[in-house]
Amino acid sequence: MKKNFRFAFIILLLLAIGAVFLVINNRKGTMRQESNEFAVSDTSSVTKIFLADKMNNLVKLERVGLGDWKLNNSLSASSEMVNGMLKTLLLVDIKRPVAKSARNNIIRMMASKSVKVEIYQMVYRVNIFGWIKLFPHEKRTKTYFVGDATQDNMGTYMLMEGSEDPYVVYIPGFRGFVATRYSSYETDWRGHGIFNSKLPDIKQVSVQYSDDPQNSFSIVNNDNRNFILTSLADNITVQDFDTIKVIQYLGSFHKINFESFLNDMPKHEFDSIVATPPSVVISLDDKVGKRFVMKAWKRKADKGETDMQGNPVEWDRDRLFAQVEGSRELVAIQYFVFDPILLPLSWFKDKSRASQ
Repeated sequence: MKKNFRFAFIILLLLAIGAVFLVINNRKGTMRQESNEFAVSDTSSVTKIFLADKMNNLVKLERVGLGDWKLNNSLSASSEMVNGMLKTLLLVDIKRPVAKSARNNIIRMMASKSVKVEIYQMVYRVNIFGWIKLFPHEKRTKTYFVGDATQDNMGTYMLMEGSEDPYVVYIPGFRGFVATRYSSYETDWRGHGIFNSKLPDIKQVSVQYSDDPQNSFSIVNNDNRNFILTSLADNITVQDFDTIKVIQYLGSFHKINFESFLNDMPKHEFDSIVATPPSVVISLDDKVGKRFVMKAWKRKADKGETDMQGNPVEWDRDRLFAQVEGSRELVAIQYFVFDPILLPLSWFKDKSRASQ
């Protein structure tokens, strides 16, 4: 009898402690939600983010791996933009409710011009004190609308779906507004990567110069130490070359990004550029069978531009036009970024010169 009583007492005590804990935790959660309902406390659990505006622009960001996000089902998303969004979701806070006198005007404004935001997270059907988590599933956890910046540019109007009360939202310690971080334009979220392979992943690289074919070449990577360097002008294998330079060169294909999209370029200018032979074509084949190809064209210098001696220059000394195979878009690339992979065949054969 005493044993049964003790057992029942222990069970009741544990249930009571659990109930108190849940009540306290629920109160904390409620207070947090009331004071910061637009924020996400655990951004590592975010699986998808939807952004849509009144002009039918749509952005879908979907987590596909550790630090990797997919844009609108097929494109690679910019890691910098996604990380900025996740940081915003973590830090955004309510500054104040919109004044009653301005409430109706703000709601009308947001009805005609705002971005709808949907946040999806991985949650658990069973979550006991955060220690035992069972039956994970994806769930839409937040839906709200992001409007324009306030007049002083120090806050952003936001409205939770189903609510009648808009708020001014900000990031504590940040001078500015967060509205632009919720962009619904696909271009703003696209990754700028062209090449992103490490030496052990590269099978072969080919570089063809239309204005200097004698310096066109290909490199085959056999085992990360033995390489075949071929002159493409005559298809002759180069016997005497600097292996260290080849290793340095292949190691330069990691995180090579373009600068910007050129979607505002007039069509006649675009057609004129792509109709001419590219100045250089770089192809990279990796060891899993993927091929990455970039074509680049020289771009005319601005009218009146001169060199250090005051002589007029014909070509832009900082940038080129480029196009990734399979895309109809032109982008701008910088010599500063691409110079390490725009080297001539002669560079590998010159052993008297120190590696650059």
